[in-house]
Amino acid sequence: MAEGTAALADVKVLDLMWAIAGPAATRVLADYGATVVRVESPKRTDICRTVAPFHELPPGPESAVLFHNMNAGKLMMTLDLGTPAGRGVFLDLVRWADVVTEAYTAGTMRHLGLDYEALRAVKPDLIMLSTCLMGQTGPLASYAGFGNLAASITGFGNLCGWPDRAPAGPFGAYTDYIAPRFNAATILAALDHRRRTGEGQYIDLAQAEASIHFLAPTMLDYTVNGRVQTAVGNDDPEAVPHGVYPTAGDDRWLAVAVRNDGEFAALCDVIGQAPLLHDPRFVNAAARRSHREELDAILATWSRSHDAHVAETLLQAAGVPASVAANSRDLCTDPQLVHREHIRQLEHPTYGTTPVEGSRSRLSRTPAAIGGAAPTLGRDNQYVLESILGYDEERITELVIAGALE
Repeated sequence: MAEGTAALADVKVLDLMWAIAGPAATRVLADYGATVVRVESPKRTDICRTVAPFHELPPGPESAVLFHNMNAGKLMMTLDLGTPAGRGVFLDLVRWADVVTEAYTAGTMRHLGLDYEALRAVKPDLIMLSTCLMGQTGPLASYAGFGNLAASITGFGNLCGWPDRAPAGPFGAYTDYIAPRFNAATILAALDHRRRTGEGQYIDLAQAEASIHFLAPTMLDYTVNGRVQTAVGNDDPEAVPHGVYPTAGDDRWLAVAVRNDGEFAALCDVIGQAPLLHDPRFVNAAARRSHREELDAILATWSRSHDAHVAETLLQAAGVPASVAANSRDLCTDPQLVHREHIRQLEHPTYGTTPVEGSRSRLSRTPAAIGGAAPTLGRDNQYVLESILGYDEERITELVIAGALE
């Protein structure tokens, strides 16, 4: 492969994903050069089109910024898979594709007559990924839901919060941002297998199982020690003090984690509390843990009198792990993220520009490139039908009359 050629330049993906966990994975493939044809029906559009923030109010079908972020760089084809003509076009796209991806409730593709066995009949070396909440098999396979629910099912919800309060759960559809990494990686593994053997295969990826990998220590603690971990607020079994402390300004906070005696000495020096080093309550980690509420109060008194960014700089310069608890404004103006162009502004036909996240990984020989803003509904119908499938004008007209493109 010539240097500068996209890593996935020859990969063709037929994308039936929706919401976040699915489209985020195919967005990764598109960033690295795959041709991704997204299929959607105006009769049942992607739920992400209804999720704030929006470019305008009241929102229209193309105004959701989250949808733009998850689907940048893709082609857009509208198809009604409930019609024979629509399914016929879909099968022609299957013959073209290397990979088919879908994120419907388990059994939906089988109900449409478009499950893996049916698709493999027309494309024997096809790779197909199905990803849903609980997977395609098992007693809960038909259990439908989004990442907000999955965070509870997988145990994240029970671990986030405070011991004397109800579980708080992580922010948003947390597991929707874990599963895409597994989706993309398993597709690449299947592509490599096909390259070596000529064989396609079916991938059944449960969002819940993928996310539980992030909780491996809690499951191991139970299987080995019989302990069930519960919410502990900002406490940590190793570091003390360990928490988020108020700073000057409206709702501004500073995270601090002190892992050893050396860092504690540096902390005491920065906050002007050198005598604490000889205080019996804080002479070692065990003592500090027993008196962590008193230590937290001392640190909070200091932090309240400082700007969060100033406090971060002072502590980091002394070797104390500390960071501003960043909000969205901080992230969008962060010098490091700005330098790496984490937020990109892409041209959009309706809104002028729209923001999307950049590609996370930088490949030196085959760099990523975002191929444009997320497509509007049906934008690429003509291109896909003519240039990819080779349909003539008469056949395209017949599809329109049959309602296949709705």
